[in-house]
Amino acid sequence: MTATVTIAPVRTASQYEKAKARISALMGKSDQRAVDELDILGALVEKYERENFALEAPTPLEAIRFRMAQARLKPRDLEPFIGGRSRVSEVFAGKRPLSLDMIRSLHRHLGIPAEVLIGTGASEPMTQVKEPSAAALQRLRDGAFMRPGESFAGFVDRALGSSQADAFWRKSRTERTSAKTDHAALAGWLAAVRLLADEVSIGSDRRPSAEKLGRRIAKLSVEANGPQRAKAELAKIGIVLVTLEHLPGTYLDGAALCRNDGAPVIALTLRHDRIDNFWFTLLHELCHVLNHIGKETNLILDDLELRSSDEIEAEADLFAQNVLIPPTIWDENKSADLDNDDVDRIAELAGVHPAIVAGRWQREHGDYRRFARSLGRGEIRSQFYR
Repeated sequence: MTATVTIAPVRTASQYEKAKARISALMGKSDQRAVDELDILGALVEKYERENFALEAPTPLEAIRFRMAQARLKPRDLEPFIGGRSRVSEVFAGKRPLSLDMIRSLHRHLGIPAEVLIGTGASEPMTQVKEPSAAALQRLRDGAFMRPGESFAGFVDRALGSSQADAFWRKSRTERTSAKTDHAALAGWLAAVRLLADEVSIGSDRRPSAEKLGRRIAKLSVEANGPQRAKAELAKIGIVLVTLEHLPGTYLDGAALCRNDGAPVIALTLRHDRIDNFWFTLLHELCHVLNHIGKETNLILDDLELRSSDEIEAEADLFAQNVLIPPTIWDENKSADLDNDDVDRIAELAGVHPAIVAGRWQREHGDYRRFARSLGRGEIRSQFYR
């Protein structure tokens, strides 16, 4: 005999918070009583939110990410509901729409409203996003990206091309972006980046191998004008490097994409004005444009403060790490007891700026006090933003 599930209505903020906490506790349980309780609570919470919060309906992928954040789930935890690792990755990349079985499973086991999950895919088309915040719009106007009197939709269409905007968005990979991202502001930033990128003249010199190119770029870090030198060196081989401050609500470090003529573009926000962060982000995005941008994926967005289980993100992280400080040098010299002299010595061996060594030591040891003054703060933005 199945026990009856007794649940009180959700009418107050306190009851709403308790219901959400109970939903989190029920996640992952498979007994019938828990499943029934989760279904009922999900409906009650949804009703409360619909009546009390004036929010736009999320996209299917936004809803999934939100529930993952609530329950502290990782992409691999969704495999029982969506399929194997590759299928989960395809859904997050916008390459595979949710099937009816996936929708039923996500609704039943994670409590995500079925009507939110039902749609054409797991990403939001650019041409359907609404206007960003007033602060983001003002930034676009102040930067002269938007023309006087131009609507936001008109600006996005002009920069991206109305015929390709939706395809551009659908083929993006956005797993390494914050769940709080304002997608309209993100569309505006990307449109502005595309306009900047289209103005850059590039050459057609032969590209060396990825590793050789990475090391060549990494060694420019020792030069006072290294960032500008890197921009010029990349332009010679047909790769565009542009910098544009992130807009409010975008939480970005960088992106890899293609401009209108197909040339690969690295776009950096420089939101962390540090030498170590600049070179790591640049080389991370360089890996993406060399190895991952193509017909299937023409946009990759990165908030490098977020961890990711995506294989291409792990590959880009490893590439940046190894071309900055080759593994043989790091493995032979790394130590938990490094001092400033050791940092300088390793940097000289690797041919890179000492800030890069200090930054890597901090990340690996989780100690952001040691070498805090060695990261080259305030030395990058001045080379690009005046």
